[in-house]
Amino acid sequence: MNKYLFLIPYILIISFLAHGCNNKKIRNAVIQKTNLAIDTLKITRYASIIKLKPEKYEFYKKIHANPWPGVDSMLKVCNIRNCSIYYRDGYLFSYMEYTGNDWEEDMVKLSEEHIIHEWWKLTDPCQVPVESAGDGERWASMEELYHLD
Repeated sequence: MNKYLFLIPYILIISFLAHGCNNKKIRNAVIQKTNLAIDTLKITRYASIIKLKPEKYEFYKKIHANPWPGVDSMLKVCNIRNCSIYYRDGYLFSYMEYTGNDWEEDMVKLSEEHIIHEWWKLTDPCQVPVESAGDGERWASMEELYHLD
């Protein structure tokens, strides 16, 4: 678990109080401290790509429009947030933010979960790794070239 997650309720309360405060100087000081606390959270961004079989597009879109709650819950347990999958011209692009301290350990935990294996039984047959994917790599990692917070 991320060692800074305990700050989130504090940040939300302080932010709420700051926005309701009539004293502009106090409000700005609290907002500045809140922003500093948020900046201490470690977030690692991951992007990856894979091909989608054309005949599987509608099925893939349908199951992701209403994913199993256990899948979403397990992603959160494994410190994955702000996770999206986009589609274009036969390719799926995945973006996620990781807030944990041990990516490898969390990915092992995720891969050992029964509900995840059941989900992958549905999704894996829809996908084809891109040509540049490494041995055993399904979703090929992408290099981040630019980011704006």
